[in-house]
Amino acid sequence: MSIPLLEITPSSQNQRVEGYEVPDEDDFQYYRLTPTSEDFEIKELIWAGYRQIFSEHLILETYRQPYLESQLKNRAISVRDFIRGLGKTDVYRTLVADTNSNYRLVDITFKRFLGRATYNKDEQIAWSIVIATKGLSGFIDAVVDSEEYRQNFGDTIVPYQRRRYKDRPFNLVNPRYSDYWRARQISFEGSYYQAQVSGQSAQRGVRQAIPDTFLSMARSISPGGVNYQRTRDRAISQATSRPLPDMTRKVATPQPVIGRNEVALPYRYLYRRPTT
Repeated sequence: MSIPLLEITPSSQNQRVEGYEVPDEDDFQYYRLTPTSEDFEIKELIWAGYRQIFSEHLILETYRQPYLESQLKNRAISVRDFIRGLGKTDVYRTLVADTNSNYRLVDITFKRFLGRATYNKDEQIAWSIVIATKGLSGFIDAVVDSEEYRQNFGDTIVPYQRRRYKDRPFNLVNPRYSDYWRARQISFEGSYYQAQVSGQSAQRGVRQAIPDTFLSMARSISPGGVNYQRTRDRAISQATSRPLPDMTRKVATPQPVIGRNEVALPYRYLYRRPTT
């Protein structure tokens, strides 16, 4: 027998309050499947589902699900079942489930499937118990079959973020760059780097490379084979003991002599006053 969902007290968030915004070009475009939808509209709806659930705006060929696409194009499944199928794929497990704790998995799944963040830590704990008891597939079924999903998106609408005021859209937040993922990558065993400590090679864990301990690690490293203190002292001694060459001039340079030069006048006759 599965454990029932724990009772929680929802916090007040934007999506729980009726909006008064004036519609503009920044509003989300709804993707709805209708009996009169054309083929190109169904293709746009499929790509919207990929962007919302996989958080990949450039979908790789390996991420596509031809079987689910074919069923949706033939109206064999609803949009809700298509979204349910995307959540159960290996792609979603690899991109989201395997790279996060259960608490963060609940928060990201709510953002992409219900269009809102989790209310508080109590809601994350309550739904993480569902993951622990039913697995990822049962957790996706519980979210998609919830009353909140039916009321907001029904069977024909692709989930979207409800009432976004600021920050990036939920489906653009990459879960692989969270603190949990970085700490998990650092804690992997078998990753080492070589460091020269006092002239000897030593293995150190990759934790030594994180910013908090990088400076202390760098101070302890001393490249082997070179004594920089001795080399520095030798260079200073040589520079101080070597005589400086005499750069002064011993022979004074004669200064140029400036004198009067004879000038050939155009006439040599000068008027002379007669004497009496």
